[in-house]
Amino acid sequence: MNIIEIFQSFTTQEQSVEYLERVRWGDKPYCPYCGSFSVGRHASGDRKLARWQCRDCSRAFSVTVGTLFHRTHIPLRNWFLVIALMLNAKKSASAYQISRDLGMRRATVWSIMHRIRVAMAADPEQERLLYGIVEADETYIGGKPRKRNRRDDDQGGGMGKTKKVQVVGLVERHGRVVARVAGPSGKRLKSANDLIRRFVDCAGTLLMTDEGPAYRSAHKIINHAVICHKDVYANGLIHTNTIEGFWSLVKRAWYGTHHHYSTKYMPLYIAEACYKYNCRKNERAFDSAILAFVGAVA
Repeated sequence: MNIIEIFQSFTTQEQSVEYLERVRWGDKPYCPYCGSFSVGRHASGDRKLARWQCRDCSRAFSVTVGTLFHRTHIPLRNWFLVIALMLNAKKSASAYQISRDLGMRRATVWSIMHRIRVAMAADPEQERLLYGIVEADETYIGGKPRKRNRRDDDQGGGMGKTKKVQVVGLVERHGRVVARVAGPSGKRLKSANDLIRRFVDCAGTLLMTDEGPAYRSAHKIINHAVICHKDVYANGLIHTNTIEGFWSLVKRAWYGTHHHYSTKYMPLYIAEACYKYNCRKNERAFDSAILAFVGAVA
């Protein structure tokens, strides 16, 4: 859905609640506390609150219990608008920009976006193994711009030190991507084998990497092809251009939109970039996101 469709589809809180109930429960509402299907509308009958009552555990609840929207005082339509704006922003959107667009406080929008990123990071699709032709690479985010003739603030620093944070990624050709922050600033990934075992189907995959030292022993666990960037950037099917394209989106989001990632929240910004990349071909990305988010607790 785009912004116009959301405005037209959710003009009231009641419509938003009905949509959420339909996505989460279909025609079989159940108690999120005990799982019982013996439920009914709460005696208050207030459709705006949309409270339900469980006949087994006697607890009252709403469709937002245990979801991304649990205990929120913000209208659901505003949540839906923020989700749509985040999904449609290829190079990310800032809390300041969305707060201006929706007429909301910047702090409120930031909190909403943070909870959405937590839900994106908890998406169970992240646990599905990559297979086929998979490219692996790392990048460095943050720090200060590199000064002329000095490389001590980047990955090639004289003593191997860096003021940036290393992020390692794995991407299927024409498929999904997985990326993780490798460690605190100043620490580099020594071996990518553990990450490969966790996120890649080693038996059915050909791994493409550059000549980085973190992948020197990858051939022991997976079929491995190496492209030497000192000589050429692509040799037929052997290249890492797909993951490099993903890194360009991550870098533009950091440099052009957010400008700074704290170490604490950087994994969530990376999770947002991965989630949006993975649903880039989904024409119903908004509906899929809501379906995934109603099962995630922020």
